[in-house]
Amino acid sequence: MSQRNLVLLGIGHTNAHIVKRWETDPIEDCRLICISKFPTATYSGMLPGTLGLQFDDDEMRIDLADLCQRSGAELILAETSGLDLDAGQLHFESHESISFSALSIGVGSMPAGWDDHQDAKSLVPIKPMQTFLQRLAATLQTDPVAEVVETFGHHTDNSKPLTSSATKRIVVVGGGVASVEIALCLHQQCEKQKIVRDFTIEIFTSSETVAEGMKPRSVNRIEQILRSRNIRITPCRRVTGVGDDFIVTEDGSHHEADVVIWATGAAAPPVLGKLGLETDDRGFIATSPTLQSLSDSRVFAVGDSGTILQSPSPKAGVYAVRQCPILWHNLHAFFDGRSMKTFEPQSDFLKLLNTGDGKAFLQYGLVTAHARWCWHLKTWIDKRFISEFQSNHQPSSQATKT
Repeated sequence: MSQRNLVLLGIGHTNAHIVKRWETDPIEDCRLICISKFPTATYSGMLPGTLGLQFDDDEMRIDLADLCQRSGAELILAETSGLDLDAGQLHFESHESISFSALSIGVGSMPAGWDDHQDAKSLVPIKPMQTFLQRLAATLQTDPVAEVVETFGHHTDNSKPLTSSATKRIVVVGGGVASVEIALCLHQQCEKQKIVRDFTIEIFTSSETVAEGMKPRSVNRIEQILRSRNIRITPCRRVTGVGDDFIVTEDGSHHEADVVIWATGAAAPPVLGKLGLETDDRGFIATSPTLQSLSDSRVFAVGDSGTILQSPSPKAGVYAVRQCPILWHNLHAFFDGRSMKTFEPQSDFLKLLNTGDGKAFLQYGLVTAHARWCWHLKTWIDKRFISEFQSNHQPSSQATKT
């Protein structure tokens, strides 16, 4: 039997699971090739906590070279430039083309609308997450906070108060759960550095509330938590312009802003538009319930990158994690000529928001809570998940996430 190539484009939650499983159960006569723009993968569940100085930077990262080495996979760091389905090849800007027998695309998403304002010096899109903390630090590093930003993502000695002569006006654009966590954890990092009085944080959202999609009781409690930290919420205000020191809302009003963290809903990353595959109306790859592209059965799309047209689900990491066993089975089935499994997204799932203060907010069914035990539960789930992919973890049974 001739050797076959399984190519993973992007090593997000779902594709990382394939690399991990390959360590103990590789597909016979198949070469695994991993493609990434970055040498690490970042776990989204721990990004806010790292911003809030609850974790060291390396705790939320997967070293892809190490992961691939342990699994016997090849890692290529390159920018993808196109896909040739007729030739069965993936093309790159600075690397020779690679042939594939099967291709799994998991390149995530970008926050919607960020590219309309990318020339503004104040703009910091939340993605790509691999570089978010560094880009945020660089934007904040206009004095007087130069000393402070060097500490993003690292535990520090908080014994010496840091002072500044001016206020940093930080705007978070987008009212989803990610925006709430970023605002609260950034506030906590400022407080730990004893400079919170020198910052203002304000959330602008086009929706009537933050955390849209959560139950009204949860939304009310989350808004109370934000107000208790002096984080202002400006609802029903879509941001239409971003300057170097201001934003403009759709009613034409200007608001001062030194840093604009762009954390809106998911949009397709530019690379998906280069592949020539059928997409949904937002530019994500259209798939069947087996996670296969409607354009070519050799191509799979997972996580945020794909949309199952028959049962579309929100772009959330929990769905990417739940797709792991389905993708693993279906890749084996593809190469072995067996029947595929279908992915059926659940209608509800456990939601845990890091509120930055050693607590988390929990919603599951009719149950809501804001407590320290919720943060310990979230941290246990997150660390259990990411430890499966880090070098200090011993091979074990399949990772799960609630």
